[in-house]
Amino acid sequence: MPDTPDMALMTAPAQAATDLPQTSARYIGRFAPSPTGPLHAGSLVAALASWLDARAHGGQWLVRIEDIDPPRCQPGADRIILQQLADCGLHAEGEVIYQSQRNAAYQHALDWLAAAGHAYPCACTRAEIAAEHTRLGWIKPRHGELVYPGTCRPAAPGLDGLKGRPARAWRVAVPQGPQALWPWHDRRLGDQQQALDTEVGDFVVRRADGLWAYQLAVVVDDAEQGITDIVRGEDLADNTPRQQWLQRLLGAPTPSYLHTPLVLDARGEKLSKQHGAPALDTSTPALVLQALRDAGGALGLPPLDAPTPAEWLAQAIKAWPWQP
Repeated sequence: MPDTPDMALMTAPAQAATDLPQTSARYIGRFAPSPTGPLHAGSLVAALASWLDARAHGGQWLVRIEDIDPPRCQPGADRIILQQLADCGLHAEGEVIYQSQRNAAYQHALDWLAAAGHAYPCACTRAEIAAEHTRLGWIKPRHGELVYPGTCRPAAPGLDGLKGRPARAWRVAVPQGPQALWPWHDRRLGDQQQALDTEVGDFVVRRADGLWAYQLAVVVDDAEQGITDIVRGEDLADNTPRQQWLQRLLGAPTPSYLHTPLVLDARGEKLSKQHGAPALDTSTPALVLQALRDAGGALGLPPLDAPTPAEWLAQAIKAWPWQP
């Protein structure tokens, strides 16, 4: 098996700003929005939580633009997001990384996974996977994964599992049987576990349209940027075992995780751009202050008697519930 890849060779990690003497090398956090539109109230909660956790730990806070899905990205949305963050007093402390500029790093990781026998090409369409579910009598949970049944998984490393069909996507094989039960810990949710084989299955790392899958890109980027602590919305919690499996395969360190409460709309669904969440208005300090107060309330912070956004943020750091 090849040695684990040198993550530093893929691209240099973002460097801390030189004028931030309070920054600790022990903690590096990040906020990683997709530029599918401006920030809304729900995404501010995630941004604020990651910023507050970094500040409470005396750490560094980075921003990464996750623009690996061009059809979903809106032109100029990245600039709007960065301006909204700045209006709220949330400033990145290093270079802003764009995933769309990092194809070579992801290809390097996939090449290594394939050479090591961890990744394999897949010919299946989603319709074919669903049909196989029906044939096997599998029932997909309402919010669960369409578990891959292993149709193209090679019988042994180095063998061809395509059976003469053209490859469409690339998948990473997950453990099977007792080894697939993946335990992990969340600072807010506590001890968690997921059966990678029956709840997820071998998952896509490069899509049929040639685009990189979120799971691979986020693991490669977190490793190269030296991310020690991941703070993000609870809707991403079930991605954690897959990402930790990739971290193990690639020889990358496993960060600490904190998944924050979601902001729900009137229907009880996650507030999102897809469901028509209005853009965050940061045009005046008064609007910013109210937005921060609302986000703080969603995160469980007590009411803070602060007249300006800067003073509110200073108080919020001290009131952060998940202190070191």
